[in-house]
Amino acid sequence: MKAIEIRNKFLDFFKNHNHSVIPSAPLIPENDPSVLFNTAGMQPLVPYLLGETHPAGTRLCDYQKCVRTVDIDEVGDNRHLTYFEMLGNWSLGDYFKDEAIAMSYEFLTKELGIPAEKLSVTCFAGDEDCPRDTVSAEAWKKVGISEERIYFYGKSDNWWIAGEEGPCGPDSEMFYDTGKPACGPDCQPSCDCGKYVEIWNNVFMEYFKDKNGYTKLKNKNVDTGLGLERMAFLLQGKETPFDTELFKAVMDKLEELQKVDNIRSRRVIADHLRSSIMIICDGGRPSNVDRGYILRRLIRRMIRHMNNIQIDLNQLANLVDINIEALKDMYPDLVKNKNVIKDVIVAEKDKFVKTLNHGEKEFKKQIKKLEGTKVVPGNVVFRLYDTYGFPPEVTEELAQENGMEIDMEEFNKLFKQHQEKSRQGSAQKFKGGLAEQTETTIAYHTATHLLHEALREILGEHVKQSGSNITEERLRFDFSHPQKMTKEEIKQVEDLVNEQIQKDLKVTCEEMSYEDAKNSGAIGLFTDKYGDRVKVYTIGDFSKEICGGPHVTHTGNMGRFKIKKEESSSSGIRRIKAVLIKE
Repeated sequence: MKAIEIRNKFLDFFKNHNHSVIPSAPLIPENDPSVLFNTAGMQPLVPYLLGETHPAGTRLCDYQKCVRTVDIDEVGDNRHLTYFEMLGNWSLGDYFKDEAIAMSYEFLTKELGIPAEKLSVTCFAGDEDCPRDTVSAEAWKKVGISEERIYFYGKSDNWWIAGEEGPCGPDSEMFYDTGKPACGPDCQPSCDCGKYVEIWNNVFMEYFKDKNGYTKLKNKNVDTGLGLERMAFLLQGKETPFDTELFKAVMDKLEELQKVDNIRSRRVIADHLRSSIMIICDGGRPSNVDRGYILRRLIRRMIRHMNNIQIDLNQLANLVDINIEALKDMYPDLVKNKNVIKDVIVAEKDKFVKTLNHGEKEFKKQIKKLEGTKVVPGNVVFRLYDTYGFPPEVTEELAQENGMEIDMEEFNKLFKQHQEKSRQGSAQKFKGGLAEQTETTIAYHTATHLLHEALREILGEHVKQSGSNITEERLRFDFSHPQKMTKEEIKQVEDLVNEQIQKDLKVTCEEMSYEDAKNSGAIGLFTDKYGDRVKVYTIGDFSKEICGGPHVTHTGNMGRFKIKKEESSSSGIRRIKAVLIKE
């Protein structure tokens, strides 16, 4: 069964169970500083999981484009992917464990045809905070999972929370038995031996955690996630996602073009190229910070592996075409953006070739300082990698040409430290904001609407939001504008925003069709993400925007708005950093 068939079966199944199908949010999150990319289906829905009403109702389903960056260096094995698609269904205070589990079982066994005996499930074992999840276990027994295939694990395996505090609860995971031999008499879903593969997770948000502990939520939510690529290769009887139709055309072409056979390099190229294509299609561009740095790293790592297996870098444009042809039915926007995608990737390739040349010159400077020694220290190898993007294997080749070797042990130690810092940084980002809807962040969210309209009035209607980032400390707002704002323009925008705050304008929300919203004059951002019904937030007679919320009810208590910085973000895009000062 092809991936697109699995996706369509999933959406049709839940549509027939009274769920509204909502579109995937873009890969680049809006108003969420906690992650660089959308990493799971639940992420764009956090405001609704926290209590905001969703215009499409209380039963939702979708596919969500996702990128996870923590394990980029692991990509190339038989399972890690940077870009992937997550299928999900949600209950916002509607059904709960029994119905969610019954639907999951029905979809897996009847729609996908998975024999019940190939399924095992896990439930929360309970601890001093929250009881054993016998309700889920009984629900699995009721639908047909035998007791010996129901396992109980603790919080590290079967509990979900966004951040350190917020909505949380036990989850119940489904595992597919691949038929591989058991690793021993105690082999079970918690093993990493490869016999069991997790395919779906149902999270039951029934608690709220704060500094005082756990309390029961008034509204219980269900949040699920099913990995499409994983399900596709399992149902197709393949060993890896790279053997499915999602990658086959590219993998075949890489095998044809390579002069040195290396399956790991082919997988890295295929994954990183697909990931780069999807990020660029959703507006990402290479840079030296945040998500731009991730995109740059993906493209450059791909180029390194093309060099490893001696593929002509001029083949990149052709490989983009092959990717888009294979994925166009799943992602029609790729065809529309094909030329831009190719231009961005080829331009980054050209920059990296120059970087390699620059790194080679730097290497020559370094070995002059090392005259008389036979070993290039690991810290030099790492600095070339970290500062210049110079691959260690290239440094090793150059060292050998000069009768030297590199201290790979020291390099690996420094590289592992670098990886650990990156993982901690990613974890900190994730921990920092998903569930943090405080009075302050809600005020900042409202302030972005006031700022957007003020910029349009002072600078012109060409101004369009191209991104925003909100924390407890400040807001960051990116917008289209061709030149630096003058001091006078900054002052005018500040004054106009503060004028609206002082008026104590009422903030109202209406739900309507997307067409009615457009016709009403509401500004729409990232319009490809909207479903048939949307929320429109109106601030007095000043601002009207399509937005998920939340917002203040009146502007009067937001504080004084102050622009701290106005700068370039990228070509044609300016960035404002501003604060709300409580007086």
